[in-house]
This record gives sequence, C-alpha cells and structure tokens, in this order.
Amino acid sequence: MLSRVADAIYWLNRYIERAENIARFIDVNLHLMLDLPVADEQQWAPLIKTTGDAERFEEHFQTYTRDNVIEFLTFDPDNPNSILRCFHTARENARSVREVISSEMWEQVNRSFLMVRAAAYGERMIDAEPHAFFTDVKTASHLFSGITDVTMSHGEAWHWGRLGRLLERADKTTRILDVKYFILLPDVTYVGTPFDNIQWSALLRSASALEMYRKRYGGIDPTLVAEFLLLDREFPRAVRYCLTEAEESLHAISGSARGTFANLAEQRIGRVRADLDYVSIDEVISSGLHEFCDGFQAKFNDVGEAIYQTFFAPPAVPSVPSQRQETA
Repeated sequence: MLSRVADAIYWLNRYIERAENIARFIDVNLHLMLDLPVADEQQWAPLIKTTGDAERFEEHFQTYTRDNVIEFLTFDPDNPNSILRCFHTARENARSVREVISSEMWEQVNRSFLMVRAAAYGERMIDAEPHAFFTDVKTASHLFSGITDVTMSHGEAWHWGRLGRLLERADKTTRILDVKYFILLPDVTYVGTPFDNIQWSALLRSASALEMYRKRYGGIDPTLVAEFLLLDREFPRAVRYCLTEAEESLHAISGSARGTFANLAEQRIGRVRADLDYVSIDEVISSGLHEFCDGFQAKFNDVGEAIYQTFFAPPAVPSVPSQRQETA
C-alpha cells in the first residue's frame, strides 16, 4: 500500500475519533455544571489544558467561560482540534482515498461534516440543545466505525484505520481522567464527598463506561474507576484494551510475529503495552494518577512519531559529495 494512502486512512480514523472525544469532554462538563458548584473558569479551563490548546485558546479568547470554551472546541475554524476542523480534515482524507474505502464510509463522513457545518453556520441549534448536538457527534463517530467494520475488507487498509482509531481513543481516555484531576485540584475538600462521586460517575459516563463499570464493580470507588479505564482487558475504551488491539493491527500491517518487533513503531507500542500489563493500580495511585496519565500521553506521542517515521516519512535523499576538479 502506498504510504500516502495508509497515512490518509490512519488520520481519517484518528480525526473522527478525536471529534467524538472532544464531544465527550464537553458533554460531561455540561452534566457536571448541573450538580457541582464551582467557578466557571475552574469548570471549563481544564478542558483546554488537557487538550494542550491553552496557548491557542488565549490568542482568541480572554476568559475560560462556558461559551468561549464550547465555541473554541466545537466550531473554531482556526483550531485544528475543534470538532468542525476534525470532521473537515477527516472528510478531505476520505476524499483522497475514495478508491480504497467503501462508498458507505464516504457518505457517512460527508454527512457528519455537513451536520456539524450546519450547526456552526446555520441556526445554531447547539445553543438551545447542546446535549442533543454532542450526542449526534458521538453517534456519527459510532456509525462510521460500524460502517467501516461491515463494509471494508479487513486487510491492510482496515488495520491502518483501526490503528489510528485505537491510539486516539487510548490517548483521550487518559485525558478524560486528567480533566477529573484538574477540576478537583483547586479544592481537595471535595474528595470523598457526594460531589466527588458525582464527578467520578460523570467521568465514567463520558467514556460510555458507567453501565459496564457498575456490572463489574457496583458502587463508585475512585481507585476502581481508574483501574477500569486504564487497565481493563475487555472494555473497548480502556487504555490497555486499546493498546493491545492497536499493537495487533500494527503487527498485521508489518507481518511480524507478536512478541517481537521489526521496526521502531512496534518496539515503542510493545513497550507501552507491556508497561500496562505489569503495573498495578496501587502503583498508579501511589505515583500520582495525573503524573501517570501525563507520562502515557507523552508515550503515545512517541508511538505516533515512530509510526510516522517508519511508514509515512519520505525517505531521506542521500547527499552526493561534491567533487573538486583540480586544474593543472
């Protein structure tokens, strides 16, 4: 497969997954506003901090208000990580590989982009029904994932899409946990109170994990919530599950055997996955949940860079040494 095609399919899936997770960030905060009595900035600034867009946000907005943060993360055309820009970029990637993906996949990407663009430049129904809009964004992503699985041959191109989607999902799950950390940080008196339980429940809901968590553990316990979202082997949004499946797709692409590595990308993703296989939640908590999540976000960036260098980067052109001519 051409590296250009693989790159487009990989990022097509990453951007759609990113749009879904941004919608999750915002929606959980909207729910928290109903129950948690904190200042506007304390409630909304963490979303910008955990997505790494604080500098860009402050170039356009003076304060971290609800409306400013939602506008920036949802519709800002200058923010490459806004939902609008994510669907636009995904659509352009899909357009460039129309001959590889199914027509149903293209139609779903196009339909999703048009829906978000209409919300951005049309009647602004998001102002009246924000929860409905963000639910539609999440549903659009789920539809694309399902359509991909049932209309595309599960060969190399499919594995590229799966790899991109799972790496993006693992990264964003750690960032969802980080949002919780930043909201609690200014006032630790909330820890262990009913407000704390409300936040952990909202966090699980933002990852569509509340029902599965309750089936597994029952009552809300912060340590068990962190263990479920980080280390569970079966829940499809847990970081460990995502990395295990992503590594499987990377080996399918390279053709190398599990437990070995044939390139830098396989080495790095195998090392990160192994870290999760052999860490306990007690070690995570004792070292600091925020520090653990922050460290893994850096590792995910390293994996992404290794994938680019291994598969997508143009080959280096060897320099030709200059030859000096000697004159008689």
